[in-house]
Amino acid sequence: MRIIRGKYGRRRFDVPGNISARPTTDFARENIFNVLDNLVDLEGARALDLFAGTGAITFEFLSRGCAEVTAVEKASVQYNFIRRVAQQLNVDNLRLVRGDALRFIQTCTATFDIIFADPPYDMPGFAEVPAAILGSAMLKEGTIVVVEHSKKHDFSSLPGFREHRAYGSVNFSIFIV
Repeated sequence: MRIIRGKYGRRRFDVPGNISARPTTDFARENIFNVLDNLVDLEGARALDLFAGTGAITFEFLSRGCAEVTAVEKASVQYNFIRRVAQQLNVDNLRLVRGDALRFIQTCTATFDIIFADPPYDMPGFAEVPAAILGSAMLKEGTIVVVEHSKKHDFSSLPGFREHRAYGSVNFSIFIV
């Protein structure tokens, strides 16, 4: 895993071979962060990374100056990898939650400036995740929500839909509420 830009930019970390996550490609991650840079000042923002996987998005947020990042990951291998990388970077503004992201969406009352969700593409109920986020208490006026998905999904009818971006086989739907 490589952190692209910011204070941890160009740092690389070896991902465990037994990790079950599908990390967002460097190409797609770099491009979606270029889009985010044009929508919001990440410096000082509060970000949420749901279905954090390897933590690549989490560490990109931290590297680019987010004041606080919450990462939610259920799988122990991924959770422990994120925790280890955070320790190596001496990160103190990461709130790492080991738990089910869908339950987190339902119960979290904290609000965020940016919410990034990358559920497993084959997860049962995948298509309901964006609506669950958009209907949650985690939003405030101006919150940006980015959902990573395959090309078979179209979320353009959901409230706050702003645009769709595709980078290779990786698709993002962007919402601003």
